Amino acid sequence: MKLLTYQNASGEQKIGILDNDTIIDIEKLGHKSNETFPGTMLELIDAGLDEVKKIQNAYGSANENTIAAVSIPMNEVTVLAPIPKPRKNIIGIGLNYTEHVAESARTLDTSKELPQKPVIFSKPPTTVTANNTEILLNPKLTQQLDWEVELAVIIGKKGKYVKKEEALDYVFGYTVINDISARDCRRAGQWIVSKGQDTFAPMGPVLVTKDEIENPHNLNLSLKLNGVEKQNSNTKFMLFNINELIEDLSTVFTLEPGDIIATGTPAGVGAGRDPQEWMWNGDVVEATVEGIGTLVNTVKEINV
Repeated sequence: MKLLTYQNASGEQKIGILDNDTIIDIEKLGHKSNETFPGTMLELIDAGLDEVKKIQNAYGSANENTIAAVSIPMNEVTVLAPIPKPRKNIIGIGLNYTEHVAESARTLDTSKELPQKPVIFSKPPTTVTANNTEILLNPKLTQQLDWEVELAVIIGKKGKYVKKEEALDYVFGYTVINDISARDCRRAGQWIVSKGQDTFAPMGPVLVTKDEIENPHNLNLSLKLNGVEKQNSNTKFMLFNINELIEDLSTVFTLEPGDIIATGTPAGVGAGRDPQEWMWNGDVVEATVEGIGTLVNTVKEINV
């Protein structure tokens, strides 16, 4: 299923199934089916994929009148990030595509050698923003605002010392993240100031449950800036694939339901271009991952 979080006209946050341009209200669907379904995305992730199957069955068996009663047009709501406020920092993976390692070594202070283990950083929950929202550019902090399209993995169950062969059993689903980076805000090799500013993790537009993605290691991903393609690659070119990332991360700390792993970006970022390119006020950036959708955001300069 393609799931989303939205805010209705009354200001309530709810979750729904996206079916073309219509939202199926999951809570209302439950009432019509004599079931009590979770009311938030994190509650649904906590309940697990068995709960997703119940929702799928309820939707699949609903008649036309029921569907009409629980349907909401997209233009009547505000779509939020699938997980508007994660419980913990987003787990970021740096330098996870070979060509991106090379371009970063040319223009940034990173090694030209391929990482022997995943490079891990994090982005605070306040970095999250939704599709069709603004990325805030504070010119006093950065003059080098950059883009990074990434496949994001949503963890579905608690895991510690997970074997890579079993790693995908711990996945709930996938979404798109644009790992916005202020290249001139790195401090002594630390990345959190560069990557952790408010709105620096646009996410969405939907969360796709893992049953919809046959092979997460063969998905095209691309990015356009003002309609011009800047990145185009495939997740098969990850240096460390999702199984390996989950195995490695779970040896460091316990993975929990709702954890988000941004799996890294391919080549084509602004910092790697000659001459370098950055995002400025009014720029529109579109990040796309096959099977999930396109995440669109506009850069807005702020004066503080």
